[in-house]
Amino acid sequence: MKLIRRPRRLRTSSSIRQLVKETSLSVNDLIYPLFLVEGEGIKKEIPSLPEVFHLSIDQLEEEIEELKALGIQGVMLFGIPQSKDPLGSQAYAEDGIVQKGVRKIKSIDANFLVITDICMCQYTSHGHCGILKKDGSIDNDSTLGFLDKIALSHAKAGADMVAPSDMMDGRIASMRKALDGENFKNISIMAYSAKYNSSYYGPFRDAAHSAPSFGDRKTYQMDFHNSREAIEEMDLDYQEGADLLMVKPAIAYLDVIKAAKDRFNIPIVAYNVSGEYSMLKNAVRNNLVSEEIIYETVVSIKRAGADIIITYFAKDLAKKIGGFYE
Repeated sequence: MKLIRRPRRLRTSSSIRQLVKETSLSVNDLIYPLFLVEGEGIKKEIPSLPEVFHLSIDQLEEEIEELKALGIQGVMLFGIPQSKDPLGSQAYAEDGIVQKGVRKIKSIDANFLVITDICMCQYTSHGHCGILKKDGSIDNDSTLGFLDKIALSHAKAGADMVAPSDMMDGRIASMRKALDGENFKNISIMAYSAKYNSSYYGPFRDAAHSAPSFGDRKTYQMDFHNSREAIEEMDLDYQEGADLLMVKPAIAYLDVIKAAKDRFNIPIVAYNVSGEYSMLKNAVRNNLVSEEIIYETVVSIKRAGADIIITYFAKDLAKKIGGFYE
């Protein structure tokens, strides 16, 4: 038999494989999440997130310098306040933990990219992502004003980009109007547009102390059975002025990432979430799989269409790929 097409010809050497490689993962694609806590001298590993730490503000300089040395150019900030109340007032306080963290990072390096998560769950005494009605349900429209206050407080502190993760209807339009009204027209909005109600968030909720005290988040986070609904959510956020659209989680939602990439001509972000991270980390630690699985997995997110990947693997990947890696 005479073979005309031999695909293996393009796999015969490393140089050829590099030449025809369809997907490249760069350190420039990665954003590293940070968890900030009140206090001093705190760098404490989070038990459910191996090699990820709670950090006090005074530990940020060492952390940012490490990230810069690895080539990582941006972080996503999450804050754990000392006190909580029904209105999540520490989320928009001038001396809130995230606000202090933003100012500290910008004092270390004004050009280092700082993205802030905008939500209320870590700050409310009930653990839900918005303001509650008397019957315990979320008051969507009342919540919008509070989310605007959080975004404005982060912008005033010096954040480059805000990332609302609450999944309230209409929050992008409301936040864009609030930011523009205070002359923050150049502050980008990274919308958690397709944020699913997922079991993959367990370690994050442990890290951020953000589990709801009653009920669940199924009335505002998306049903994981649905994909057309994700497109509707992204369409709405795009129309309301979002600059970037996010899919969260990532690994179990590669089809949604692909659909987003095919439809929208703005950057698509994927959040490689805590459960995805911890499962792989623990599998590697227990010698069930090789460490190469980390790179393979994150490349799959990039291959699906993500332009930017928020991942706790950012340091591991930066150490391994140094920019580009086969």
